[in-house]
Amino acid sequence: MNSIEVKTGSSAYQVRIGRGLLDSLSAELESALQGQKRPSTIAVVTESNVAPLHLATAVEALRPFGARILQHVFPAGETSKNLDTVTGILNFLAENHVTRSDLVVALGGGVTGDIAGFAAAIYLRGIRVAQIPTTLLAAIDSSVGGKTGVDLPAGKNLCGAFWQPSLVLCDPDLLTTLPIKVLHDGVAEAIKYGVIGDRPLFDLLATRNLDDHLEEVIAQCVASKSAIVARDEFDRGDRALLNFGHTFAHAIEKCSDFTIPHGRAVGIGMVMISQLAYQQGWTREACAPAIAAALQRYGLPTATDFTSVQLMPYLLGDKKRSGNKLTLVIPETIGHCVLKTIAVEELQDILA
Repeated sequence: MNSIEVKTGSSAYQVRIGRGLLDSLSAELESALQGQKRPSTIAVVTESNVAPLHLATAVEALRPFGARILQHVFPAGETSKNLDTVTGILNFLAENHVTRSDLVVALGGGVTGDIAGFAAAIYLRGIRVAQIPTTLLAAIDSSVGGKTGVDLPAGKNLCGAFWQPSLVLCDPDLLTTLPIKVLHDGVAEAIKYGVIGDRPLFDLLATRNLDDHLEEVIAQCVASKSAIVARDEFDRGDRALLNFGHTFAHAIEKCSDFTIPHGRAVGIGMVMISQLAYQQGWTREACAPAIAAALQRYGLPTATDFTSVQLMPYLLGDKKRSGNKLTLVIPETIGHCVLKTIAVEELQDILA
C-alpha cells in the first residue's frame, strides 16, 4: 500500500492507495479520524451506476465502525452535477438529522466526489467528507486537493468551495468494473501530470502497459498533485498548472452537451493549446505531436470539430478568467509547463 500525505494550510490528510483497501474502510477511518470527535452517522453518497457495483461492499465495510449508516443515490452523469442534486443531498442529510460531527462518504467518480464534497462543505457550514474514487480520473485528480462544486448553465464548475477531505481511499480493484473507454478517460489526466512536471511518468504512459503499472501511475499522479496543492491550496498561483488543457476542455464539454467526457475533452484541449503555443511562438518545442501520440495509444481523440465561434462563449466564461485576462498553461517541453496570461481579446483574435 502507498500512503501519501497531503499538507495544506487548513488540514493534512492521507491518500491511501492499495488493492483491497475498501474492505478495510472502517480501520482506515479509525486511523484518519484519530483524535477527532467520532461520527455517530456516516452518510454514503453515490450515483446510480456505481451503487449496484460497490455500495453494498462499502456499507458492509463500514459496519465495524459502529455508526448509523445512511445511503443516498442520485442519477449518474454530468447532467446531475447541478444545484438541484446538491439540494437533494442537503435535504437528505437534514431529514436524517445528520450533525456537524458526522461524516459524508463520497463513493464514485469525479461527479460524485465534486457533488458530495460540495454538499459536505456547505451543510451546517461544513462537515467531514471521505473520498472513495471509483474511476481512474477521480483517483488521480478530483478526489485530491479539496476542489468541490457543480456546473451552471454558463459553464463547468462555476459554483463550488474548497473543502479538503479527511481521507482519500484509492482501491485499484474498484477500477476493474470500468469499461475500458472510461478507464482510459482517466489516462488523459495522467498524461497531463507527465507534461506539466514529470517526464518519466509521461514516458511510462507513452511506452508501457498501463495495467502493469496502475498503482505506480496513481501514486505518482497523487504525489505530483499533493506537492502543488501544498504550495497553493486555493488556486491563486502554481495550482493553475493543473488546468493544462482544461480551458479548451471545459468549452468542448459544454459544446457537446457533455456527450464528450471530461478526460477525452482534456486530451483534445492539451493538444489544442500545445499547437497554439507553438504556432504563436510562445514555446520553441512542438509538444503537440508527442502528446497526441500518447493519447492515441489509449484510443483518445486529439481534435474536435467544434469551431472557435462555438467554443468562444464558454472560453469567455472560464472560471480562471480574471477581468479581461485569461491564464493559459503552456508546455515549454514535455515535463515543464509555464503560465501565460493573455487578454481575452488577444485569444479571440488568435482563434479567429
